[in-house]
Amino acid sequence: MKIADPTQKTLVNEVNLMLAELPFDGARVLELGCGKAEKARLLAQTGRVKEIVALEVDDIQHQRNLQITDLPQVHFRHGGAEAIPAADNSFDIVLMFKSLHHVPMASMDAALSEIARVLKPGGLAWISEPVFAGDLNEVFRLFYDEKVVREAAFAAICKAVDDGRLSLQKELFFNTRSFFENFDQFDQRMIQVTHSNHQLAPALYQQVKEKFESYLTPDGATFLNPQRVDVLMKLRIPMNLDSDSKPNWTRIPEQTGQSERSDAGLSVFTLLMS
Repeated sequence: MKIADPTQKTLVNEVNLMLAELPFDGARVLELGCGKAEKARLLAQTGRVKEIVALEVDDIQHQRNLQITDLPQVHFRHGGAEAIPAADNSFDIVLMFKSLHHVPMASMDAALSEIARVLKPGGLAWISEPVFAGDLNEVFRLFYDEKVVREAAFAAICKAVDDGRLSLQKELFFNTRSFFENFDQFDQRMIQVTHSNHQLAPALYQQVKEKFESYLTPDGATFLNPQRVDVLMKLRIPMNLDSDSKPNWTRIPEQTGQSERSDAGLSVFTLLMS
């Protein structure tokens, strides 16, 4: 496993990629850190899934999500990935979009264990994390440097794979695009968020503004952001385990239509940008 692939520059719409890669038809889906439920909405509108449980730890955003009334197959719950309020073996697919690195570092390992617990055997997890690179990252790191937490999130994933809680099916590397009309829009979307307490001193705020505006054109500011997705599968319960041995995990049969791919680069780009 690797945390980044600087050679991969392909620009994709991640939702389209996810829809092409994962078996959503009739699936029960859990999204951890659903934010404003934008991804949950797009997924629900495909008509493919049976149900989506959208979990959000930020109480302010969760209360806003509860006001959504036009997504009957989406059920909003309050909680964090390290303590998922759901039964064992209850989801076909778990989604995390740029949220594992927001889990407290001491709880990231627990979050991966929780994902393994709630997934059905053979279930898949789509763990999407931003790579610490790119122009937008250069702006963001001025007031919130995520290098350490992103590395910790990657280390937690590697540990879950190494100890057999989850099996790596595929690593995907690509770019996504972010657009801001002006600095005010960047401020609202990236600084004035409810899940983090970004209180910038006036001098730092001005520094961030100037850095952002160095990328601004008459048509706004467009950023290409490198991303990594780890597609993980839950395996069978370990057999013949004693206190001194490492779990002997056995692979369950692949789901219909899925190939045996333990570690591969990005291969599906027929649906790039909508």
